[in-house]
Amino acid sequence: MVTTTPQTQNYPIQSVLVVGNYCHDVLLQGGAVVAETLGGAASFISNVLSCLSVSFHLTSKVGLDFKYPVNYNPILVPTSKTTVFHAYFDQGYSENAHQDRILKRVQACDPINPSDLPDKRFDFGMAVGVGGEILPETLEKMVAICDAVFVDIQALIRVFEKNGTVKLVGLKESGFYHLLPRLKFLKSSSEEALFMDVEEVRQRCSVVVTHGKEGCEVYWKDGEMKIGPFGANQIDPTGAGDSFLGGFVGGLVHGLVVPDAALLGNFFGSLTVAQIGLPKFDLRLLQRVNDEVQRRKLHCTCYFERRDDELSFTKPPGHEEFQASLASIKLVSTCSIQECQRDLPRSPRTEEQVIRPQYNGQPNLLLSYVFDEPI
Repeated sequence: MVTTTPQTQNYPIQSVLVVGNYCHDVLLQGGAVVAETLGGAASFISNVLSCLSVSFHLTSKVGLDFKYPVNYNPILVPTSKTTVFHAYFDQGYSENAHQDRILKRVQACDPINPSDLPDKRFDFGMAVGVGGEILPETLEKMVAICDAVFVDIQALIRVFEKNGTVKLVGLKESGFYHLLPRLKFLKSSSEEALFMDVEEVRQRCSVVVTHGKEGCEVYWKDGEMKIGPFGANQIDPTGAGDSFLGGFVGGLVHGLVVPDAALLGNFFGSLTVAQIGLPKFDLRLLQRVNDEVQRRKLHCTCYFERRDDELSFTKPPGHEEFQASLASIKLVSTCSIQECQRDLPRSPRTEEQVIRPQYNGQPNLLLSYVFDEPI
């Protein structure tokens, strides 16, 4: 399904192809299910792109058991089931696992084939599989029909043990390494970056590595730069990197330069960790963010040339001011929400639980383990 978004005369909204399956995410703590939510990188990314008024096409597969209403219809596979992930938050760190949780794929939908992609061209492509659904031949089709392709490394290096536990393999052993020179950006978390040689990969494509509370770092052939973080009360880290990538590409679509777009990615990542599962953003905050993005691009020359093999990463004047403006928007919105919450009647259990509306009208509950740290 393709959204239609009005285009301005001077700054047309460019087309984006997002490829990755929707998932059912189950969060567990202390051996008990504490939350169930719509998951998959595609859901977080499409959420952010929609908030930034970016037009995109989503290619995603689900089974007949898919239980969440969504704005972008997936491909329904009658003979398959929807991908399901269980996230265990109390089992500590183990090799090849996230430090904050252990992930298990307990059910997998069909992979996305090249024939599933639309027969049209796109300005940007995003390969964002989480359950092994992106095939090498599918990524090859994406680089053939998209001017600039952005890939989350988890789509390339995740493998799954017999019990479904997620493990990571080296990027060179993934079967995708030969495609790196045809990519614009490879996105990785700091943990996933251990499974590639950043110095070697940056010679083939640009790389962005997210560092949680330290923000992110951008690498290209001839240099690197750090992009500052935003403060966050972390409740659920799920989807933070996906929201980062959505904000990053969304910023580039709107004409921001690479450093400013990465800053916008950090901003949306910090908003995501403060909620359980797929976040709901305050409409007033989104309006202010979109207004700030429009003001920012009017004051900057766009260094991202889609028809050029080279990217420019120079921080333009006013980058720090742009970060301060976004931080101020977030602070004002947070204070407004907290004031509204203080006006609401509270039950004795309110302090112990975080409640997020579910798509079927049912709340999700998660015992709050809040950290005052940025991402």
